[in-house]
Amino acid sequence: MRHFPRREQGAALLSVLILVGVMGAIAATMLDRMRLATLLAANAFGQEQARAYALVGETLAIARIDDLLAGASGKTTLRGGWNGRTTPLPLPAGLALARVSDGGNCFNLNSLVVRGGPEQLASRPIGIGQFAALMDVLEVAPAAARRIAASAADFIDSDDGANREGAEDSVYARARVPYRTSGTLMAEASELRAVDGMTPTIHQRLKPWLCALPLAELSPLNVNTLAPAQAPLLAMLLPESIGGPQQRLRLAQQALAERPAAGWDGAVEFANTPALRDSPLAEDALQQLQVRTRWFALALRVETGETILRETALVDARQSPARIAARRWTGED
Repeated sequence: MRHFPRREQGAALLSVLILVGVMGAIAATMLDRMRLATLLAANAFGQEQARAYALVGETLAIARIDDLLAGASGKTTLRGGWNGRTTPLPLPAGLALARVSDGGNCFNLNSLVVRGGPEQLASRPIGIGQFAALMDVLEVAPAAARRIAASAADFIDSDDGANREGAEDSVYARARVPYRTSGTLMAEASELRAVDGMTPTIHQRLKPWLCALPLAELSPLNVNTLAPAQAPLLAMLLPESIGGPQQRLRLAQQALAERPAAGWDGAVEFANTPALRDSPLAEDALQQLQVRTRWFALALRVETGETILRETALVDARQSPARIAARRWTGED
């Protein structure tokens, strides 16, 4: 063994201590990275397991929807209390909660346009008028409502010409962070936040009433499942000759209050209720009223171990069996 001179022993000891410190730091870093890798692997496994359970939940929910429609005798009503009810689903480990509701009782933002060809979307005046009327009932200032409705149609349509009070690319090019209109159907109702004239306050007020169905058709409202609190959706279809927005809202509430326990058999029967008999609906509005639900909204919450997963989905039930039309791994916006 080599013996260091006394005058070099301090330097040797210092070198050893530095080496030990470096090795300790490296070991601590490696252990921390191993711990992080283990946690990431556990989280990934938990997420994958939760997603697998969510897909099982989708299958069970779709089977429930198919059963509901199969026994509906041509119409969908609130019988059975299915609309908006949270149902627990059995899991080997953990908990899953599913909620199914009518996914068509909302204002379809894509109804602001009409399809003229595979790649052609043109603004639809009727849809713009209904959107402005809905905002009027929800107490959005009329000038702001007209601007937002016209601009939202411009945001979706495929031409460069702005509607009256609307906005096309030239307006958005002047924004602090410039952007362009989409020129296609909205995939999410939250896209409305990018439209000229929209403010956070107005968006919060409108959000519960909006959806973006994957088709350019007028909102398919089911008068048999509309809740009294959803009367603004019906009020937006009533003619302005009835009176102001609050008068139309009260009439819509009265009409829904007259709904028979078994629901109406058709839109014409609904339109002939005492509340609406003297206030005929326009032909387009009458055609968009439904008695059978074709779109369902599904919300899932899965808890397994320390993992919590939320999913929202849109179910297309226009054909049997129903199928998932859109899915996102987040909670409701």
